[in-house]
Amino acid sequence: MSEKKPEQILAALEQAGFEACYVGGCVRDLLLGRPVHDWDVTTSALPEETMACFPHCVPTGIRHGTVTVLEDGAKAEVTTFRCDGGYHDGRHPDQVTFVRSLAEDLARRDFTVNAMAMDLRGKITDLYGGREDLQAGILRCVGEPVQRFQEDALRMLRALRFSAQLGFSIEPETWAAIGRNADLCRKLSAERVRDELEKTLLSDRPGLAAQMAGLGLLQAFGLTEARDCRWLAALPKDRTVRWAGFCRVYSELDLTLLRLDKRTTHDVMAAARCGCPEDALGWKRLIALQGRDVARIAAALWDRTELLEEILNSGQCLSLRDLAVTGADFPNLQGPAVGAHLQKLLCHVLAHPEDNRREILLNLF
Repeated sequence: MSEKKPEQILAALEQAGFEACYVGGCVRDLLLGRPVHDWDVTTSALPEETMACFPHCVPTGIRHGTVTVLEDGAKAEVTTFRCDGGYHDGRHPDQVTFVRSLAEDLARRDFTVNAMAMDLRGKITDLYGGREDLQAGILRCVGEPVQRFQEDALRMLRALRFSAQLGFSIEPETWAAIGRNADLCRKLSAERVRDELEKTLLSDRPGLAAQMAGLGLLQAFGLTEARDCRWLAALPKDRTVRWAGFCRVYSELDLTLLRLDKRTTHDVMAAARCGCPEDALGWKRLIALQGRDVARIAAALWDRTELLEEILNSGQCLSLRDLAVTGADFPNLQGPAVGAHLQKLLCHVLAHPEDNRREILLNLF
């Protein structure tokens, strides 16, 4: 779903005497007819001048000139025209200089299709051939690709991610520069890499995640070769399912290194290690052993979701808490023996669901 177009934010900045335009991905997506999820505005107003124009602002990136403005149900990231200093850490500019020129601001952008601005009346400022590249379906760096990637190595991962999301090809000079500078990605935080990788996996072309590995962009996580991930496109666009599919392809990947949350890491890696149960009883045993969430991910991987949901909705006993007895029903057992006995009963009931009755279970074994 598209977010509300924040026309009133541009209008208010213009009325206050400042230049203001939509910029970057939102302009690209508008021209492509794609939904816009995030609105970015670039302006000649300094951050404090922007904040003076609106009653509801959050200084989300004030050091880099960014203020989040909320106005009449619309939201936009409003950033002062700026040019960036050197990037000695390969991630962040050493310093940011605010400027009054839109042209200077556009010159620092990553790709031509993201370096266009549009004013309130729809006038496009395109200094680098972004519209032509949009029409041709090409991703091309603004200026010299090596310089762009040495400034921020994440741009190499973003190139593959945009290619996956938009279905665009990467022009040869940009592609070659990615290969030559891939080692710079070792400096990136795991969180930044994870986010780009996940967006790629959730695209229509998740196979490009394997190209990230083949190009050397994922060396820090032990992935150094391209493998066939095209089959992931047939999986549901669910983050846990796509991650599990990726982990089936790259079984050596430790998701803890990518800083996914603990629950997701556990469920995804458990599902990725599961084989496909042969029958309904096998799926019931998987549910009992790993839980419903893991079973649902595994079922999506093996195209057995319909069968799994039928089992889950059957009302049958699928876990210890569903048993018609508890440990208190066996006062003669103590310690680990209680749990072992309940597990034995559960195994029996999984195969014989009609026996999940207290009077039967009390007399089994």
